[in-house]
Amino acid sequence: MTRVLWFRRDLRIHDNPALVDATQAAWADGDGVVIPLVLIDPHLWPTWGAPKQAYLIDSLRSLDESLGGNLLIRHGSARDVIPAVAAQFQAHGVHFAGDYTDVGIARDDAIRTSLTDMGVEFIQTGSGYAVAPGRVTKDDQTSYKVYTPFYKTWLKHGWRQPAADPSRWPIWAAPDTCDGYPDRPDVDFALPVAGEQAALDRFEWFLENAAAHYNENRNRPDVDGTSRLSIALKWGEIHPRTLLARLDESPGHEVFRKEIAWREFYADVLFNRQDTAKDYFNPLYKQMRYDTGPDADARFLAWCQGRTGFPFVDAGMRQLNQEGWMHNRVRMVVASFLVKDLHLEWTRGADYFFDKLLDGDVASNSHGWQWTAGCGTDASPYYRVFNPIGQGQKFDPGGEYIRKYIPELRHVDNKSIHEPWTTLDGLTAGYPAPIVDHAIERHEALARLAELPKGAQKPLYPQDT
Repeated sequence: MTRVLWFRRDLRIHDNPALVDATQAAWADGDGVVIPLVLIDPHLWPTWGAPKQAYLIDSLRSLDESLGGNLLIRHGSARDVIPAVAAQFQAHGVHFAGDYTDVGIARDDAIRTSLTDMGVEFIQTGSGYAVAPGRVTKDDQTSYKVYTPFYKTWLKHGWRQPAADPSRWPIWAAPDTCDGYPDRPDVDFALPVAGEQAALDRFEWFLENAAAHYNENRNRPDVDGTSRLSIALKWGEIHPRTLLARLDESPGHEVFRKEIAWREFYADVLFNRQDTAKDYFNPLYKQMRYDTGPDADARFLAWCQGRTGFPFVDAGMRQLNQEGWMHNRVRMVVASFLVKDLHLEWTRGADYFFDKLLDGDVASNSHGWQWTAGCGTDASPYYRVFNPIGQGQKFDPGGEYIRKYIPELRHVDNKSIHEPWTTLDGLTAGYPAPIVDHAIERHEALARLAELPKGAQKPLYPQDT
């Protein structure tokens, strides 16, 4: 009997436990037939930005090619389509990798009930994580709220080696009832190459060229020193186990391993506190006094467009708008600037990031923002205010990152490029003057912190980071 393999955020054929399980079950059934299935939900699809839509279509085409052109694409709600596909092809089982969001869990529970009533197995195998959310716990079985002890227990827990390819590949079915790809929208910038092979190639490049110095260069946006695999991890074009299996104990590899663990930590936090996808992990910070109204909206627009007058911040926002990605160090700086210099609620920035980022992941995005805003688990304290000028001077000392994304400043010398308003011709090419005074707004941010109830306030650092 036929097996259905439902691809979700695991758009690859290697190191894919659900694929291996479906294949073994199909050959045990006798015929080895597996129907590879992808769903496009017409209610969710329009809510995605054009770059995400285009990238996903590219990734699906790459997956389809690796399946010999046999990918079955259906449009509709999963609760309706999965039982319908199982019935149409008389499937004995539907195989998939786990989803750990409340929406995904509820959806899968409903589908399981429908398939069980039909006598069809609904089999979850594996996840998009080295260690699935909920498995790393304290001795009392409660979840971690601080990264470092989570990381130590995560290492102790360990993970399986990458799943080996099936000893005998399935017979991929080629149904003639495919709904086809959605129209690929036009995107006004070059998307990164999508798909499993591109992710594997980038990882090999990283290991050969950047991993050894990752601990030194990961904070430098002017250097190609990161893996840039966050997009591939988000869509499951590569599995974190594939990465972890190739790492050694050298300093660069160790720091990269810790960054993978941050992704798993935030997934675990969200699994245990599903409300924090949109809401505050620390509810005390709901009382923070944020700015609203036309002036606040104008400052938010300047931030979105990369026209705040602070070059390091604006370069990051323009990179986001032009590439659908932003260097992680710059993400922290632009987030701090929005919350603590412009006094806007972190949720506004998180929503904008999630809309624009090709690697937009609910857990990492929400909790990364809450880390900066001081209201999350294991948070950077609210009184830690990133200096947007000092951060640029430290991590883009030659101004190469700024010049790449802000052509209006390409004529400014290295000494002045982080403060172009201090030189005679710094703003002559149309770059704006700063929309706020950082020193004043830092003190304002700390004053607003002091208004919060006891428990949110902590001893202040004497100066910016």
